Amino acid sequence: MGGEILFLAHRIPFPPDRGDKIRSHHLLKGLAAIAPVHVGCLAETAADRAQEHELAALAASYCLPTRSKPLALAGAQAMLSGKPVSLTAFDCAPLRIWIAEVLRTRPISTICVLSGQMGQFVPAHWQGRLVVDLVDVDSAKFEAYAAAGNGPMAWINAREGRLLRRVEADLAARADVTTLVSMQEAALLRSRGAIGDIRALGIGIDCAHYDRAMVVPEPALAEPGPHLVFTGQMDYAPNVAAVQRMAKQIMPEVLRFLPTARFHIVGRAPVRDVLALDGENGTIVVGEVPDTRTWLAGADMVVAPLTIARGVQTKVLEAMAMTCPVILSPGAATGINARSNAEYVVAESDAAFVANIIRLATEPAVAAELSRDARQFVLDNMSWPAMLADLPAIIGMGPQRHAA
Repeated sequence: MGGEILFLAHRIPFPPDRGDKIRSHHLLKGLAAIAPVHVGCLAETAADRAQEHELAALAASYCLPTRSKPLALAGAQAMLSGKPVSLTAFDCAPLRIWIAEVLRTRPISTICVLSGQMGQFVPAHWQGRLVVDLVDVDSAKFEAYAAAGNGPMAWINAREGRLLRRVEADLAARADVTTLVSMQEAALLRSRGAIGDIRALGIGIDCAHYDRAMVVPEPALAEPGPHLVFTGQMDYAPNVAAVQRMAKQIMPEVLRFLPTARFHIVGRAPVRDVLALDGENGTIVVGEVPDTRTWLAGADMVVAPLTIARGVQTKVLEAMAMTCPVILSPGAATGINARSNAEYVVAESDAAFVANIIRLATEPAVAAELSRDARQFVLDNMSWPAMLADLPAIIGMGPQRHAA
């Protein structure tokens, strides 16, 4: 099959500095190597808009409207329309008009959609190939929020999960291929009643970029430690819950045995609940930094105590590639088929986090071996070329190899 590709993503794939943008960035580069790609995506900030030249250099054409709809308005529209909030939040009339024009004037043979929010832009009359990359099962995440919460937000999250579950099933039934970041997520989608060709298309890591030898460690981490680091988007609810767990439940016990231990929260847009942790039990809220690699290079270990986790955690792969010892929850380990106590450490409880932090802090030879093996695992198993090897076949522009 020849022709051109229409790629729809809910955020501009530049710069690749957070999980969803890293995935869309590499998918876009992979698609552009196969055929001309027309890209429809949304900007949210001035920093996004500043990356427009990168998009222009790679896309055959593009549309980059700004998403400015307030969440309260999106919620009200969702309640009136019976749709999920996340669909109304990303709806965009200029993008719909541009898509119609591209489909009318260009020889588009495949539409590739990244995230369930963007499936709403595929016209009902589309008869060509449709590939939907759900990334992970968003509906299950909102159901988990609902189960863990109470009051109005629990009801809102339960509604979002219920409606997104229907959206995901409808998209999977309509698509020629539906992809998710891991076999576990693909199996979860099937278990929830979705039908169709559902496959895993893993997430990779740029090991040449995430290399300890390429950066100078953050000077603040040269002070007595050990220094524990968490990286991530800090207005994202699972990350907020993870650092609260670390600061409030794990760090008090760590400090009993390691009084100079410090926990550093590194990531943009820390919300009020995160900022409130600064100074509590050895916690330091760093916020946004120019380059997280300097903090990973200086860290004694990286922690990822996520209680709600969907898909593959890019933050974990980045730390492993940077030769960091990583202690993580079972959820954060999903889709990374490394061995616990060999390439990373899976901690099942707060007590297990404490015990393993103390062990790695007091046994440097064990920590060094763990971190070396972590990088080698990522080099051998999770490079982007390996992850995208099946992309031509998935989009119908290459030989069929296999379905995972």
